Amino acid sequence: MGDLFGTDGVRGVANQDLTPELAFKLGRAGASVLEEEARFSCGEKEKVFIGRDTRISGDMLAAALAAGVNSLGIDTVDLEVVPTPTVSYLTRSRPVIGGIMVSASHNPIQDNGIKFFGSGGMKISEEMEEEIETRLEAELVRPTHEKVGRQQEGRYLIEFYLNSLLTSYTGDISGLSVVLDCCHGAAHKLGPQILKRAGLEKIKVINHSGQGELINVDCGSTNTRVLRETVLVEGADLGIALDGDADRVILIDEQGREIDGDYIMYICGSHLSRRGRLKGNRVVATRYSNLGLAEALEKSGVEVIYADNGDKYVLARIQELNLSLGGEKSGHIIFKEHNVSGDGMLTALKIMEVMAETGKPLSKLAEGLKEWPQLLKNVRVENKEMLEGNSRISRIVAEGERELQEGRIFVRASGTEPVIRLMLEGRDKALLEKWGERIAGVVGEELN
Repeated sequence: MGDLFGTDGVRGVANQDLTPELAFKLGRAGASVLEEEARFSCGEKEKVFIGRDTRISGDMLAAALAAGVNSLGIDTVDLEVVPTPTVSYLTRSRPVIGGIMVSASHNPIQDNGIKFFGSGGMKISEEMEEEIETRLEAELVRPTHEKVGRQQEGRYLIEFYLNSLLTSYTGDISGLSVVLDCCHGAAHKLGPQILKRAGLEKIKVINHSGQGELINVDCGSTNTRVLRETVLVEGADLGIALDGDADRVILIDEQGREIDGDYIMYICGSHLSRRGRLKGNRVVATRYSNLGLAEALEKSGVEVIYADNGDKYVLARIQELNLSLGGEKSGHIIFKEHNVSGDGMLTALKIMEVMAETGKPLSKLAEGLKEWPQLLKNVRVENKEMLEGNSRISRIVAEGERELQEGRIFVRASGTEPVIRLMLEGRDKALLEKWGERIAGVVGEELN
């Protein structure tokens, strides 16, 4: 992987690391690569979809990206503020060469990011990312006259995405009462609209101002406190917490407890398996999923297959094995038959489908998964690149794993932040805390 792209596109502080000048170059180089890799020729001037979340810097970066794409003679279609899965779905289902989403997902408000999607609606490969980086300073074609690209309005296309969601589930979910936390993000309009068009009459919407300066601030999937309280006050059946670009979701059951991606995969995987609708009777997860997930699904006759961390790696494994369901503990869930991106609202609809078909509350559906104790730690560092090959860190991790016996310890560098992420899992919570402190201390000493 090159210097710019992390695990989920290019990210940084907007107008400082991620400047409009860089966005212009990325748009130009990215469009040239997308054009070469597209599944087909559009038969007319090629097009690229561009969407964004509500961040203040989104307009600036989207405009710079569009200018870069247009300078190559390729038209852009402005989807305006939409969830990431909308860009993915439309890019997959319409005759365009690719899509670009401007968002930093769950990151703080000062950050922003740029994600590229190929013509199949999937995030581009590492090889394509590297090729984009090599072309940033290249002399690319500069058409003139009528061959210069133009920007088109594309808001009307969102209806196709909405219709796809409304046909993604079966059964009558209209009797459920729901609280939706839009995180002041990309789904602040579409989220409530989807629930209303699904026939739900009891809907409470919070954090839906669409103000970019509030995105991810004490709300959404990274902070569910207010949503939990609201679910209990309203006596709701379900709480839905989206993140900034609505490609992931954390749910709240009727008792105010969090239902993360592991529980969602357990509920949907076991339900689909019982009805003979789970391809291969397998679910794809990452190593960050709790070991209890595999134990629980095994009792339903479902095998867990593991992929590298990151939703695009989960999707690659799903496609490789011709499966239909996979995801991450963080709430990125992929229902391959409906979309090739994690989709918070789609996931919520699929969970409501299970609730309606079984007649069971969410807390009851989640009972079969018993989590192993797990400890997560983030250590802020100056030199995360120095993690690989650090013998002292490797030694203390090995010592910890020997004492945990049945457990495991993961140490990895964040792809988007100056952070080393630690995950420890085992039967004994006290041992996890002991080794979490020791390993975090060594990481801090070695990489700062």
